[in-house]
Amino acid sequence: MQHDHDPSQCDHDHGPKHIYIYSPSSAVRDKPAFRRGIARLQALGHQVEVDPDALAVHTRFAGDDATRLAAIHRAAASGADVALISRGGYGLSRLLGGIRYKAVAKAVEKGTRFVGVSDFTAFQLALLAQTGATSWAGPSLGADFGVAGGEPDDIMEACFDDLLSGHGEGSGWRMHREKPHATTGKPAVPDVYVKDATLWGGNLSVIASLVGTPYLPDAKGGVLFLEDVHEHPYRIERMLTQLLHAGVLARQKAVVLGQFTSFKLAPHDKGYKLQSVVDWLRTQIKAPVLTNLPFGHVPTKVLLPVGAKVSLSVEDRDALIYWGHTH
Repeated sequence: MQHDHDPSQCDHDHGPKHIYIYSPSSAVRDKPAFRRGIARLQALGHQVEVDPDALAVHTRFAGDDATRLAAIHRAAASGADVALISRGGYGLSRLLGGIRYKAVAKAVEKGTRFVGVSDFTAFQLALLAQTGATSWAGPSLGADFGVAGGEPDDIMEACFDDLLSGHGEGSGWRMHREKPHATTGKPAVPDVYVKDATLWGGNLSVIASLVGTPYLPDAKGGVLFLEDVHEHPYRIERMLTQLLHAGVLARQKAVVLGQFTSFKLAPHDKGYKLQSVVDWLRTQIKAPVLTNLPFGHVPTKVLLPVGAKVSLSVEDRDALIYWGHTH
């Protein structure tokens, strides 16, 4: 839950930060957005260091696999306060066997926050599975800070500032209004309180692709958050079914659905929509399924500590994930 505070009344560090920009996935095609993002972070007072291969191109990737692995390791060695990806896309899954996870975890221990979204989920979950280290689901440089024709989303930027200052404590939101259960009359989402659970998740397509590999965390009793883009509801259901049959969903204390965007229903669907998937999922698992988390391929996104212990509370339609101070 974001809140205003007076920097003079707290001991948090609100000074400029060292932000390292690198490209571990797809090639940067929108160079104006890349430049706008850097300018925006600099205008906020931060020192921005750009990896020498941030704009490299090798087919669809930001350099070949060795180039992108080296960029990750330079980010880990940079001593930056934040290592921020230029963009998502695809490519990190190819690198998981070559990442020096202990070096990354050591960088995290020394204070570097690795931040990203989308394809970055592969890196985050592999890091968690291999070392237990925490990273942050959040913005990318181009899509979030480099927006054209206006300012970046104010909630996203406030959350990012909270991360930088060490003031982030949690994220609250209002879930969709849903009809009560047809037979019991009970609310679609009961009041919930979960304590001391591992928060993990990210992009659903990427998570499903990690099933059966050593890079998917075994998060028993976790809070799993999910988002995706350009995926029709039946494909979302198919990936959820994979997690269901793999036993992943049954081990969670809650499943939190973020934003699923940029898909188009077809005439063949005949009423089968995203809410149909949500309703079906609730018949398959005992854990509550929450909706409308402000996270995904959307401008308004909160920052979430992947791998951290959190508490989750739900009262009526109001939901809150909180983790206390992060320092």
